[in-house]
Amino acid sequence: MDPTQELLKKLTEAHGVPGYETEVRAIVRDYMAPLGTIEEDRIGSLVCRQGDSGPRVMLAGHMDEVGFMVHHITDDGFLRFLPLGGWWDQVLLGQQVIIKTHKGDLHGVIGAKPPHLIPPDERKKIVEKKDMYIDIGATSKQEVEEAGVRLGDPVVPNSAFRVMANGKAYMGKAFDDRVGVALIIDALRYFAQASHPNTIYGVATVMEEVGTRGAKTSAEAVNPDVAIILESDICGDVPGIKPEQSAIKLGAGPSLLLFDARMIPNLKLRDLVIETAEANEIPLQFSTMTGGATDGSQIHLHRTGVPTVVLSVPARHIHSHVSIIHRDDYDRALKLLTAVLEKLDQETVTGLTPE
Repeated sequence: MDPTQELLKKLTEAHGVPGYETEVRAIVRDYMAPLGTIEEDRIGSLVCRQGDSGPRVMLAGHMDEVGFMVHHITDDGFLRFLPLGGWWDQVLLGQQVIIKTHKGDLHGVIGAKPPHLIPPDERKKIVEKKDMYIDIGATSKQEVEEAGVRLGDPVVPNSAFRVMANGKAYMGKAFDDRVGVALIIDALRYFAQASHPNTIYGVATVMEEVGTRGAKTSAEAVNPDVAIILESDICGDVPGIKPEQSAIKLGAGPSLLLFDARMIPNLKLRDLVIETAEANEIPLQFSTMTGGATDGSQIHLHRTGVPTVVLSVPARHIHSHVSIIHRDDYDRALKLLTAVLEKLDQETVTGLTPE
């Protein structure tokens, strides 16, 4: 396993739903500590500063993942849960989860009424989250409590990192957005051995999946002159998706966001990314997202405004227990990111302000 695979494995297998990022934060801190000066905002986002002159360039990727919270325990020992982040009900049933308790991790499975006991017409309906439960094998509320479960305990998907058959595709949970955090770490690694005309702030944010909260507080800590958000993007190359819905393909290169529900990127910075990709012969895909947003939604509105773009690694099946990325997309995204960072000197950043 090479260093990038090892990095992605450690990050994706770590647990860290919104508001409960302690475990993944410790791993990120260990990777960042040799690469710069570490700070932390008061809700848990990590900031690694590398350099001490030139424009302040913020690289942001969120370390939280979609998950759940225990909010009720039935008398028969089943756990009712709330979603932390966006979940489509249909991807939940039968999936294994881990409940993070004060006594340690407990394994469970998401269940609902068995199909054998459901009338035929009802079987055609999607089971909603409110009708699901988590089964830890208990038979009473007392047994659940004795096992250590408390209301408010976080619940994470149970999924291991895997290298797939072709050797280039990786499968695992939480690529949204541990892949962005990995890119930040690898960029900091690169510039630990190379010069850059700016001060880089590598930021692993918290609670993006519940309203981009860490982006707001960490932007206050950094006060950036320019920002690049590192994310996962939604692949449209699976059956049933029309090209006009999403043309993003696995293995076809990183993507650049042209529009989302809460941000239009800085046009000059967007063009700089496009021109840098062309000059370095890096294939670049283009994405629009009408139903969501990224940390850029908060950061680009910081104070009087921050020129911001979103650069992503395409992923299939995000916001589920298992997603898939392609190593070529990751490597090309890293190459493009470092090439852009090398161009962000004071004159270039000053010129990003709209005329």
